[in-house]
Amino acid sequence: MAEHSPQQAVTATAPRPDTMACVNSVFEQPWWLDAVAPGRWSAAVVRQGDDVVARLPYTYRRRPGLMTIVQPELTQTLGPWLACLEGKYARRLEREKRLLGQLIELLPPFDFLRVNLSPSLTNWLPFYWAGFDATVRYTYRIEDLTDLERVRAEFQEHVRRGIRKAEGAVAVECDHPLDDLLRLNALTFARQGRRPPYSDEYVRRLDAACAARGSRRIFAAVDARGKPHAALYVVWDERTLYPIINARDPSSCAVGANTLLYWEAIRLASQVSRAFDFEGSMLEPIEHFVRGFGGRQTAYFSIFKAGLKGKSAVAARSAFVGARRAVKARRRNRRAAANPA
Repeated sequence: MAEHSPQQAVTATAPRPDTMACVNSVFEQPWWLDAVAPGRWSAAVVRQGDDVVARLPYTYRRRPGLMTIVQPELTQTLGPWLACLEGKYARRLEREKRLLGQLIELLPPFDFLRVNLSPSLTNWLPFYWAGFDATVRYTYRIEDLTDLERVRAEFQEHVRRGIRKAEGAVAVECDHPLDDLLRLNALTFARQGRRPPYSDEYVRRLDAACAARGSRRIFAAVDARGKPHAALYVVWDERTLYPIINARDPSSCAVGANTLLYWEAIRLASQVSRAFDFEGSMLEPIEHFVRGFGGRQTAYFSIFKAGLKGKSAVAARSAFVGARRAVKARRRNRRAAANPA
């Protein structure tokens, strides 16, 4: 029976020159954007004297005749960040409207934009008035990690049961090799008939940036033979810890192994941050899994705007994806007909 390994201590690192305070999350830091969109990001910034009072980072991609602003992979949300607004509620909303309007005006001309906003922004009206559409999305968050016993008491019984089962079958490694995580991740997507939407090189570049700042950890659930059953890659800043890659061996994942990794990540979050964000998915099976940990459902906005060229490009891509799925479905049906059970 594998023993449960203790958490490793976390050593604080000194702030680096490319770390700034005008952010809602680690995803808006210049060094993060350098890693996920090297040479392809900028920020709309509003200043009051020498002080930054509003900031909206964005990543862009230029293709022949097309300029797009989209969410980078493994980056849950992006700004806008607003300095703390004081005064009466109506006055705060007025200033928020003005600052957001200024940020929108500072965006470069684009044909297509889709960005997930931080949950801290609850007012997207200035974007609506500027012609944007929005979809409400959800994540789950544990906002108070000061009492882990209380946090665990909020877990649903199937989560606690999964943790107990896994603790008798696997140990948790707190510094698992990145290459093994990438291998498990490829297996996870392959089971769905897909490839990861990002390359191994992309993850390695991001990992190097996070590791240099002491803001990431790779957990793995490993059995007595040293075989990893599941792995979880987490990143954090002083506000929030996020799991951004969750990979499993589809052929032999021990019962509760993945649940145990999330519990270890929550324990780590209580040491290095103030909140745990499950980086929620709109997929029903994943929503069911993360909801069991007792986090609070938290809404955020995904905004969208497209010009004529952008709409044409979206329609063309949708037609291409639909055709490709139809081809794959026909192939699966032919294989099933040729090899009846």
